[in-house]
Amino acid sequence: MKFSRITGTGGYLPERILTNQELEAMVDTTDEWIQERTGIKQRHIAADGETTADLGTKAARLAMQMAGKTADDIDLIIVATTTPAKIFPSTACLVQQQLGIHGCPAFDVQAVCTGFVYALATANSFIRSGMAKTALVIGAETLSRIVDWTDRTTCVLFADGAGAVILEESDEPGILSTHLHADGRYEELLHVPNAQASSDDAQKVEAHICMKGNEVFKMAVNTLGRIADETLAANNFEKEDIDWLVPHQANTRIITATARKLKLPMEKVVVTVDKHGNTSAASVPLAFDTAVRDGRIKRGDAIILEAFGGGFTWGSALLKF
Repeated sequence: MKFSRITGTGGYLPERILTNQELEAMVDTTDEWIQERTGIKQRHIAADGETTADLGTKAARLAMQMAGKTADDIDLIIVATTTPAKIFPSTACLVQQQLGIHGCPAFDVQAVCTGFVYALATANSFIRSGMAKTALVIGAETLSRIVDWTDRTTCVLFADGAGAVILEESDEPGILSTHLHADGRYEELLHVPNAQASSDDAQKVEAHICMKGNEVFKMAVNTLGRIADETLAANNFEKEDIDWLVPHQANTRIITATARKLKLPMEKVVVTVDKHGNTSAASVPLAFDTAVRDGRIKRGDAIILEAFGGGFTWGSALLKF
């Protein structure tokens, strides 16, 4: 039986850092309020001309380097993104071009903040079915381009970045299970209206993130707690069997509340949102890469990845690194 295992990770954040102090001069907010409500201290903003594909390519190169893979080894590319470089071709095709990879399937997945988990589950299915041997899975976003910088409730949250993993065929189980869900009834709690124009107002469209924060917070905490329980039960795991929880980096209050529901100490939870804000589909692979590279996550560790995003979508993966 074929399995898949993560053999390399990579992350990339744009050079431009936007601090809370700078935001104080832009909108009616304070560093104290932002940190208290979100835990975010700073976020990274893509440079003019720097695309989602550019960010994803840089994260991909680091993941390939860690895994010891060249362009010739990659036979599947999946990019999770809400902010594609172009309407078409897919950001995955643009990354493929930049990496000098030719011929393998390359496509995007759109599940907002849960996108990377959806993409990982898809790549796992490709490998387990024998359709691929070495997959490049990327989460990449330039959310700063769909933020309303006059809306103090959202502009403090969202930012840009990319994370990537190499997923390879393995004789030993790596991805133990994945769990994906969605419910479109909650569309208007977190969405981008007017993303597609009619012919009459094609030049007037302004697509910005709109969020009802309190409702999203409650749904996220309850849903993430449930899916973690679902993941443990599906694998006959106890909470004590988990070495690390790598959650979507939305804000520290959601992360802390989720850990509390799972009765997991924060020492077992990877938190990076303070350094880069909410990077949507990039946040889980960015946090995962950070913990791998600083030595916290080690080979053999049992890890839950989980995320919750607009749609609503939510998902998890249990893996042995």
